[in-house]
Amino acid sequence: MDPESVRAGERVPHGGDTDPDVLDFSANTNPYTPDGVAEVYDRALEQSRRYPDDDYPDFRTAAAEFVGCAPERVIPTPGGLAAIRLAMELTLEPGDDALVPYPSFGEYAREVGLQGASPQFVPHDEILETEGDVLESTALAVVCTPNNPTGEVADADELAAFAARCGEHETTLLVDEAFLGFTDRPSAAGLEAEHVIVARSLTKLFGLPGLRAGFAVASGEQRDALETARRAWSLGTPAASVGAHCLRQDAFVRETRERVASERARMRKALERRFDVVASEAPYLLCDVGDRAVDDVIASARADGVAIRDATTFRGLESHVRVAVKDREANDRLLAALDVLERDDRTGTDGAEARK
Repeated sequence: MDPESVRAGERVPHGGDTDPDVLDFSANTNPYTPDGVAEVYDRALEQSRRYPDDDYPDFRTAAAEFVGCAPERVIPTPGGLAAIRLAMELTLEPGDDALVPYPSFGEYAREVGLQGASPQFVPHDEILETEGDVLESTALAVVCTPNNPTGEVADADELAAFAARCGEHETTLLVDEAFLGFTDRPSAAGLEAEHVIVARSLTKLFGLPGLRAGFAVASGEQRDALETARRAWSLGTPAASVGAHCLRQDAFVRETRERVASERARMRKALERRFDVVASEAPYLLCDVGDRAVDDVIASARADGVAIRDATTFRGLESHVRVAVKDREANDRLLAALDVLERDDRTGTDGAEARK
């Protein structure tokens, strides 16, 4: 990390509301957690009187099974963002260029800058088309799939072709799959290319953002460098134990995917009565509020006890909000707060037919 760049850096705005009296749709986390989490946590808390096993064999095995790779390729990290920083610390030097998608997760550009490198912004839906003349002078390229905040998933064949071009020009490809678990799409961990690093987050899919558990996946010398550079005891015992437990809850994952897909389709139909809504495969929807003031839309929803994400903080967006997809009852509260809920959409006796 470049000290001068750190001193000149700034924090990045994120979703998430700390007011317990507000229904939070500004953060894209599962409203449910798998059964058994509390019991696993309690046992792990007692075990926390000792240092964790720094090899994390059970966590690595569970993570590897989840994404379809060998356990030794898994690098435990305290959250997906920690995996992203670790990858950039090893890849970038002051003066380097990095391809960064936009609109997308604001931490990419910040983390690039903290290394003294320069983000070169590319439209998120064009980054996979980048050719060799650009990659020749690029140390790192970032792909977010599903992209945050738009929700599109990268085509697997196009991603593989882009990864191959990155390899030809010795450009590291960092694939952020923080929300891919909400889909049934395969992980880029299956590419098994030495120049590809995958970052995964557990906390969104399993509804535990405060736990801080994630991992990176890499191969060859890149894997060895990440393993050497990661901090000792990089996961606390509770995070490692609960994380391994969650990663094995196949039924929970299936049910979450089905609920999110169903509710997302219903919400999009309702939201389109008032806004332009981007098609998404993620647990969130990006809405263009048009000529309405974004601040007014946010304030109006909050007056009804609902927090939504100001998406104008994403590069290139000027009239957008982002809303999470949660369970049906909570989603109805959101739709009502945004004045798009009609009788047939509602939970309860009025909406009985709609739920069949």
